[in-house]
Amino acid sequence: MPAPVAVPAEAKPAEIVVSAEELVHRTILRQDLVEDRAAFLDTRIPGSEAKVNYPLIGPGVSENADQVVPVTEPHGFNLGGAVMPAGVVNNLHLHYTAEVFMCFAGQWQFRWGVDGDDGQALVSAGDVISIPTWIFRGFTSLTDDAWLYTALGRDHSGGLIWAPSVIEKAAETGMFLSTSGRLIAVEPGQRPDGVELIKPLNADQLAQLPRVSVDQMRQRLATPQDLQWHDEPFLDSRLPTGGAELALVVGYGLTENRTQHPRLADPHGLSLAWLRAEPGRGVSRHRIAEAQALLVKQGRLEVTLNQREPVSVELGPYDTLSVPRGAWRQFRSVGDEPVQFVALTEGDGRVYLEWDPAVVAEAAAKDVAIDPNGYLAPASLLPR
Repeated sequence: MPAPVAVPAEAKPAEIVVSAEELVHRTILRQDLVEDRAAFLDTRIPGSEAKVNYPLIGPGVSENADQVVPVTEPHGFNLGGAVMPAGVVNNLHLHYTAEVFMCFAGQWQFRWGVDGDDGQALVSAGDVISIPTWIFRGFTSLTDDAWLYTALGRDHSGGLIWAPSVIEKAAETGMFLSTSGRLIAVEPGQRPDGVELIKPLNADQLAQLPRVSVDQMRQRLATPQDLQWHDEPFLDSRLPTGGAELALVVGYGLTENRTQHPRLADPHGLSLAWLRAEPGRGVSRHRIAEAQALLVKQGRLEVTLNQREPVSVELGPYDTLSVPRGAWRQFRSVGDEPVQFVALTEGDGRVYLEWDPAVVAEAAAKDVAIDPNGYLAPASLLPR
């Protein structure tokens, strides 16, 4: 039988061993999240006071210098969470880099355009929506249990621009934003002295912004019904330690199946895929050169890191794990129900998995290997 194709030595990441202490640091449990109620300019505007933001990985675009960020190591993307009771509004703003929302609970009404009237989209539990750059967007919670995760492309996203109407309303409440991107709070009716403040975009600048139709935005929304699940996305799909299914949303990312295509392939600075596995199944030991974050939506996920001196953590719904570049990892569904989780992976392109040699050999015995293009193929048809 032909020898399995190996990853070229120059492509292999350096050996990384994650200590038990570092694993604890990289594990972000829902119960340990530190809320930020003063993250943005609009938090005093009537109807927006009950906004709660949770920083997870990276500083994001928060305008609060005092926010507590659990994991500060650059990942190539930023990650945060938003929780808002029914009727609470997140006001119109735009981003320079990709903004991808993962709805884990409740319903949200998204709107976009300079005045928020170019279109609306209803986003429900299990949906993922990617909002194009350089357009104003806002959203309103429709249910009390609404929970969103937000991924921002790139380590340095450049902050945000607020719609002129939001800047005006915030000023009436005594909230201002300096040109350095920091909040300044004074008493309502007052203005800060000695600080250069941001200016709202003028009519000419607003006219240059792109427009997005409702049909175009629908293509950027991936509901559970839109997902194309594949039951053989990986080299280990037929192995006892494998068996996870995968659905691509943003980017080609992790898949090793040449027939899989993402709903969105435009550059985001990250790839996003849903994975699911029955109890006892998962993804065998492998590693990648990119930073990765795992977010569990339902079920329980055991993650084991390292080839030598393995360390493990069990994640439940709304728990997050940051996995460093080059670390060996293995995923397993534990508990009584299937696990479903999101994998966010650094970068715009395909992600090449390096499998543990034992996994490669076991797959080859079942006539499965990775071809020179990085995709699944019959081992018996590959060159020796």
